[in-house]
Amino acid sequence: MSIWWSLHLRREAASVPLARRLLLGTMETAGVDPDISYDLSVALSEACANAVEHGGGAGGDAEAGASSEAYRVTAYLDGETCRIEVADSGPGFPDRRPVAPPAPVLSQESGRGLCLIEQLADHVHFRNQPGHGAVVSFDKMLKWREGALLRVV
Repeated sequence: MSIWWSLHLRREAASVPLARRLLLGTMETAGVDPDISYDLSVALSEACANAVEHGGGAGGDAEAGASSEAYRVTAYLDGETCRIEVADSGPGFPDRRPVAPPAPVLSQESGRGLCLIEQLADHVHFRNQPGHGAVVSFDKMLKWREGALLRVV
């Protein structure tokens, strides 16, 4: 069995805990190990916070303007893996963005989100959708509680 869901959320700070709670509830119900669930929920929160802060402003027509007020979160729990994708409609990542972002200065109030996602997930991919914004996708191998609904044997 597998589970997937997709949310279209307004670019508002209140949307971040909503996405996080939905992911945590899904993984709790499915029987995912709480430590794995926590890591993925923190990574999702960081990706959503980036979409809220940086994810608007792509395109100049009315249709693009309307979509710049939202971002999309998609989560897949399938077999041994959870894959999460957060897509926005902002300007995207800089053209010369390094494969791994530089280590942030600990005293900074921002700029640690992408590094944190890379530390918490097994595989991370950052890409631009030409004319449509940035996409952060990441996955992690799942561990299951005993008697889990979706446990792969």
